[in-house]
Amino acid sequence: MQASPVKRKALELGLELQQPASFKSPDALELLRAARVDALIVVAYGQILPAAALSIPKLGCLNIHGSLLPRWRGAAPIQRAILAGDCMTGVTIMRMEAGLDTGPMLISRQTEIGLRDNAQTVHDKLSSLGADLILESLAALAAGTAHEVPQPADGVTYADKISKAEAPIDWHHAAGQISRQVRAFNPWPIAQTQFNGEALRIWDAETIDLHFAGAGRDVKPGTVLAATGEGILRLQLPGRKPLTAQEFLQGQRLTGAFFASI
Repeated sequence: MQASPVKRKALELGLELQQPASFKSPDALELLRAARVDALIVVAYGQILPAAALSIPKLGCLNIHGSLLPRWRGAAPIQRAILAGDCMTGVTIMRMEAGLDTGPMLISRQTEIGLRDNAQTVHDKLSSLGADLILESLAALAAGTAHEVPQPADGVTYADKISKAEAPIDWHHAAGQISRQVRAFNPWPIAQTQFNGEALRIWDAETIDLHFAGAGRDVKPGTVLAATGEGILRLQLPGRKPLTAQEFLQGQRLTGAFFASI
């Protein structure tokens, strides 16, 4: 267990720190009332605040959400956007209400999901973008110039929580889908396959167009037809650190090997 960056910074600055497990208890609500906050801000909070908590801050409760709402409401908007092959994502500052990410929007801004972006790199882009947008939103609220727009009814999708059960790769899937799975699950839970009876984690991958003579329908999906030290592939065997393709090939033979679905 490690303290979050927010907790570490609060302790560094000598700020009062409270960590209620939930805002459903009377004690937690009293803490919030006693703090006399102007606004309450959450990001990736993982809980729906009760109405009693939402009504306390003077300027309301705001959510820094990592998608262009109403697309990808819910727990894992970054990973689901990558898995779906979205080219764009962004940050939406929304006013919280009783529903799951259903409140009116104050501001949103988009950014590109590159072909080599993974969940961590997209998260870092959105983190910087969200910091800028929440400052703009708070200034507008304080000045009385904020303009809130209801979310449209069309285009609503839900980003279900990511599960470790989604990590195993099915080599019958298309190469693009597997590449998105690898990128979406980096840094957690990490896509994996079976290699020589062990779980092999694949941290990075990219798709390339190659045609092999004799690679017909009799070749099982998951068969390694050729191995190269180039590209961005990173692999990790149990109990070892992640290795680049070149490093991995120094100790393992891959050409002709078979990656089995778990």
